[in-house]
Amino acid sequence: MKLSVIIPCYNAEKTVADTLNSLVAQVWDGDWEVIVANNGSTDQTCRVVESFKGKIRNLRIVDASARQGTSFAVNTGVEAAVGDSVVFCDADDVPAPGWLAAMGAALEQHTFVACRMDYIDLNDPLVVSVRKFQTDRLSKIDYPPYLYHAGGSTLGVRRSVFLNLGGYDTELIYLHDTDFCFKAQLSGHPLFFAKDAVNHIRLRSDINLVFRQARTWAAYNVLLAKRYGKQAASPPGCWRPRRRVVGGVCSLTRG
Repeated sequence: MKLSVIIPCYNAEKTVADTLNSLVAQVWDGDWEVIVANNGSTDQTCRVVESFKGKIRNLRIVDASARQGTSFAVNTGVEAAVGDSVVFCDADDVPAPGWLAAMGAALEQHTFVACRMDYIDLNDPLVVSVRKFQTDRLSKIDYPPYLYHAGGSTLGVRRSVFLNLGGYDTELIYLHDTDFCFKAQLSGHPLFFAKDAVNHIRLRSDINLVFRQARTWAAYNVLLAKRYGKQAASPPGCWRPRRRVVGGVCSLTRG
């Protein structure tokens, strides 16, 4: 199996070297490549990436500047890829040793996978204390369609599946990864948790940015609930969704 590592990238000159350094030591028995999808960076990101050519096999930069947004950059990277499967990584993440091999092994058996997240190495302990998502298991959304979801920088998928499903929805600025998780599972591709693969995730440290991000996620979760609500039956147990307002944003809670 050929693997393609897709890194959407925008003005990441301060962090992308850490990401690429972690890939230098990755090993996979088959052929693999790294594609940096440059989403219109105006800093020295491309120069930093270019300095790794010769250190990382089959490293390429593709132009993804026609439209701003992670979803468009990822889609562009996947279209340019030659791998049978693609694995995603953000330009401020640091994949742990063995990440590529574990993701590749999982994708030999499954069409759609997600790795573990580690928050400890790259973040302040105070920020880490409130983040438990995807550290030891996948999480399920508690509104229709009640399916598993995973962070975009932890996903791996057969390239044909990604393309056949239309890739990420570029109309979604946020939670395009969650939306894709739903699409894939509803199309018959269960999300497998590749627990032996670990990606070190860099979190936002500014409390105002953290609050703004959480508020935005709440709003987009409402959007996805409306999009998928009619596609799935209620889960076991009797409960109904109820709206509440948090920070001026409508979200869903159990009622």
